[in-house]
Amino acid sequence: MNTSKVIIVTGASQGIGAETVKAFLANGHRVVANARSIASSDDPNLVTVAGDLGNPETAKRIVEAAIGRFDRIDTLVNNAGIFIAKPFTRYTSEDYAAFNGVNLNGFFHITQRAIAQMEKQRSGHVVTITATLVDQANSKVPSVLASLTKGGLNAATKSLAIEYAKAGIRVNAVAPGIIKSPMHAPETHSTLAAFHPLGRMGEMSDIVGAILYLDSAPFVTGEILHVDGGQSAGH
Repeated sequence: MNTSKVIIVTGASQGIGAETVKAFLANGHRVVANARSIASSDDPNLVTVAGDLGNPETAKRIVEAAIGRFDRIDTLVNNAGIFIAKPFTRYTSEDYAAFNGVNLNGFFHITQRAIAQMEKQRSGHVVTITATLVDQANSKVPSVLASLTKGGLNAATKSLAIEYAKAGIRVNAVAPGIIKSPMHAPETHSTLAAFHPLGRMGEMSDIVGAILYLDSAPFVTGEILHVDGGQSAGH
């Protein structure tokens, strides 16, 4: 029995996205990886599609690449996202447009197309990376636009899970704490570690492990899995 899946990963050129691509490939799956700029691949199990996910045409090209090369879509990992921490009154209209463009528009265009294909197959899984700050606001990390957009994705996750449950499509999210990734300079790590009850930052492998778990859990849907060192429980 062939257990190889076809996985789309967005925001795949570095950090959690790149590690997710590696993990799925290592497990014998086939991957379509997207980022604004991403190198081409000669791996027969990996197709890369460069482009801005906020543009509907990019989502179209990603899905066409998956169907054209691998003939199906089993899992969509919505990893692409931006995070800018600023006091609310200092956000600019450009910041607002950027958050909406990546976090919401990008999610909408690719998820809509992927689910349309999954409906034909009567199976599929969508997992979206959100943020634990949505549930545990922190005065030291003012981030209303992240909460506005990622909170919307949490709500959309539950809504889609119910809408498509009978179609055999599962929809989940992973809500990370602060993760050691290229987004955070090493000199900030000790300060950021203190935000977590466990006293450390998360590793990228913690998030990848959560994605792999959800993808292999057929009875789990509509779940917001917090991988945040205890932040969502309190302080």
